Amino acid sequence: MIKIIAYHVRQDEEPFIAQWSKKNEIEVKSVPFELHPDTVEYAKGYDGIIFKQRSKLDEDGLIYQVLKSYGIRQLSCRSAGIDTVNLSAAKLNGIKVTNVPSYSPHAVAELVLMQAMQLIRHYPEFKARLDNNDYVVDGLRSRELSEYVIGIIGVGRIGRTVAQIFHSLGAKVLGNDLVRNPELEQAGTLKYVEKDEIYRKADIVTSHVYLSEQNIHLIGQNAFSKMKSTAFLINDSRGSIVNTADLLVALEKKQIAGAALDVVEEETKIFNLKFDRQTPVVNYNLLKELPNVILTPHIAFYTDIAVERMVKQALDDALNIIQGKHSVHEISFKGE
Repeated sequence: MIKIIAYHVRQDEEPFIAQWSKKNEIEVKSVPFELHPDTVEYAKGYDGIIFKQRSKLDEDGLIYQVLKSYGIRQLSCRSAGIDTVNLSAAKLNGIKVTNVPSYSPHAVAELVLMQAMQLIRHYPEFKARLDNNDYVVDGLRSRELSEYVIGIIGVGRIGRTVAQIFHSLGAKVLGNDLVRNPELEQAGTLKYVEKDEIYRKADIVTSHVYLSEQNIHLIGQNAFSKMKSTAFLINDSRGSIVNTADLLVALEKKQIAGAALDVVEEETKIFNLKFDRQTPVVNYNLLKELPNVILTPHIAFYTDIAVERMVKQALDDALNIIQGKHSVHEISFKGE
């Protein structure tokens, strides 16, 4: 009987794993911890692995040799991002990697809409006033969404959905991506422009790019210096896309008006943990003190539809490869 091990499983994922296991008559064992050198031995005796985590599997690539020795031929990630995997080491050891590229673009796009509306209606500042028994509205008048220009960095599945939502609400949408979708422009949903034009013209800049070496600190002081002093930044992609230190300076100097972040640098030291006092990440603590910053703990994906799709698609992909079939979600390695 085929057996699959699922690493770093939350309680809310368990019912979907059980449903899939029963339907496919495949044994799936869940463990609550991430896949690392000190936990890889749990995969011994299993035919496949699904996982989801925010820290790298290892630093030297040796874990892939261990997995190969166990007979593991695939790693199925229950998310879109695969920056935790050393793709070269996986390929060298004959391990195919899959992801779930489209678990629910609407889940992320809906959070962007919520963040945008809170920012432009000054909800964080009003809440700070109310918490201090201050009910004066002066100085916090809003503009309506139809007056806004939305700039999207990364117009993939999620970015496209974000564009469609804001366009339908009357906003003007600008987009930037290495690959352009002519249908979006033909439909009048957005206009493709260079990143610099987005920084100069957008009232809200929202990031939806994958993390790569080229995208680390993609948005930093160079971008903030070009943005309007009334503009807002939203980042729901990966924490390292935004240079947090530069963002703090930009907020302090009022180069931009505010920010909403669902992901942050060094988030693995914070999210899914509890602290009696401050977090161990100094810049995050500084962000928490600002009245014009909205922070959420990497929840953009966290809906019932998205979680079910992430679990079941990863299991489908794992089973296909274990059975010698092809998965359309296999990651292409450089040079292929």
